[in-house]
Amino acid sequence: MGVVDPFSVARAAGLELIGKSEGLTLTDGTMELRADFDRMLPRLKQGCLQQELLVKAARAKGIECPWAIDATAGFGEDSLLLAAAGFTVDLYEQDCVIAALLKDALDRAADDPALAAAVSRMRLHAGEDSIAGLRHTAELIGRGELAAPDVVYLDPMFPERTKSAAVKKKFQLLHHLEQPCADEETLVEAALAARPRKVVIKRPVKGPLLAGVKRAINLRARPFVTMFWCRRVRSSCAMAGIAPAPRRCGTYFQGCDVRCHPPQYSHL
Repeated sequence: MGVVDPFSVARAAGLELIGKSEGLTLTDGTMELRADFDRMLPRLKQGCLQQELLVKAARAKGIECPWAIDATAGFGEDSLLLAAAGFTVDLYEQDCVIAALLKDALDRAADDPALAAAVSRMRLHAGEDSIAGLRHTAELIGRGELAAPDVVYLDPMFPERTKSAAVKKKFQLLHHLEQPCADEETLVEAALAARPRKVVIKRPVKGPLLAGVKRAINLRARPFVTMFWCRRVRSSCAMAGIAPAPRRCGTYFQGCDVRCHPPQYSHL
């Protein structure tokens, strides 16, 4: 398969990719969108970073150099949080237009002293299918050529809202390019096949479950509400039951630690 031109793909979707001084920009003639990590800087401050719900869910205790795979990278903002928290992150983004915007943001961030260290731990697999990438990773692990990742993170495109409330311009434009995940079960199976310590799934609170997965950690975030399910997969035994946890600061945590029968539970 030849190289796909993101500019042509954008035009086919009724959009344009334009190089501007601020960075590569996606526009439909009225709205503009670019990937930009500068606005993430306040969240990367050490005191704030450790309070990020994704960082809490993905935390790999006792591991000096944790490795995460972001199988649905998008604009890479969540991957940046993980990288700033010390993870080496492999980012998969199959849509060539979104991948081009993300690469441009990574290139610009590499020249920013405040972002360079975190960005140096982010490896973009532009235009690559994450399911194929996860399966290849699983094969290497099975042959003993690669250690298993600590975290696989799944954040596929949310379904479009049916209510009248305005959707963020980011999602209005992206829905022209990327549709909600059509092969959820295969994506989750590929993530589990890579044998990570945890699979972290992000979904909207009232949105449908991803491939029916509903056991793990629920994290409700601000400013708009999101939900994470975090599953530890240290063995192949089935997840059964869930342990409740206290409500604190508007965040609801539920943890399940899958190790053996009977299952043991812990709050993360």
